[in-house]
Amino acid sequence: MINVLVTGSNGQLANCIKDIEKQYDNLNFIYTDYQELDICDLDQIRIFFESNEKIDYCINCAAYTDVDSAEKDKANAYEINALGAKKLATVCISYKTVLIHISTDFVFDGEKTDPYNELEQPNPLSVYGNTKLKGEIEIKQILKRYIIIRTSWLYSEHGNNFVKTMLRLSKDKKELSIISDQVGTPTYAGDLAVVILNIIRETPQSYGTYHYSNLGSISWFDFAKAIFEESKIAIKLTPIKTKDYLTLAKRPLYSVLDKTKINKTFNIEIPHWKESLKKTLSRLN
Repeated sequence: MINVLVTGSNGQLANCIKDIEKQYDNLNFIYTDYQELDICDLDQIRIFFESNEKIDYCINCAAYTDVDSAEKDKANAYEINALGAKKLATVCISYKTVLIHISTDFVFDGEKTDPYNELEQPNPLSVYGNTKLKGEIEIKQILKRYIIIRTSWLYSEHGNNFVKTMLRLSKDKKELSIISDQVGTPTYAGDLAVVILNIIRETPQSYGTYHYSNLGSISWFDFAKAIFEESKIAIKLTPIKTKDYLTLAKRPLYSVLDKTKINKTFNIEIPHWKESLKKTLSRLN
């Protein structure tokens, strides 16, 4: 039996792992949120690893993900996203645990017009992106047996995300203005969960940094349009530019990820975002 620790158990990705865990008979899951395991407390992490049966893999879903709040709450964002990752890695190396760490497309500045691969130079625009990049760097300095997965525009049936926000707003509003000049790829967290657990089941030897999102690319405006069309909701959508919708954090205008490496290395099938959106909406509706 392979023991898998999942931190940040109340988040979207962890909940999607819970949804499919019964399909993986050889994996035993231990779920923790910050109440059970604070990744910012090195002593607590050590005690937790010592108190449990050998932890073979740690999937770190714990993160400070409020992009705009991070601009004003830099210390907490850094503590969780950078130092938390460092402390987990420090304990993982002591217990020979493989760390699977979830990162973000926001490590890039969005100045390209073709998909970012894993060798591209990061240049984050926000505190959130910067702290996530520093977490990656800390892990790489400590561990050899790690998998960092950068993903983008995560959504699911769980938690707060763009899809659920659009559906909620449509109940009270007849018109919405949506940004049309930020382009990326929506990623269903359930698809990412399957990829991670399949990698663990196959006992990976190819460690390093990988990109994963669904296939295709789209703007937030066109994504919203697809959500409402698939849900058969009549609502007026107005495209607006990023410059006309001011936020605390600056976001990349283009953050499509190149999935060639993860596809070839682990021989995985990657669904198109349209296909995964339809499945998610059918579950939500």
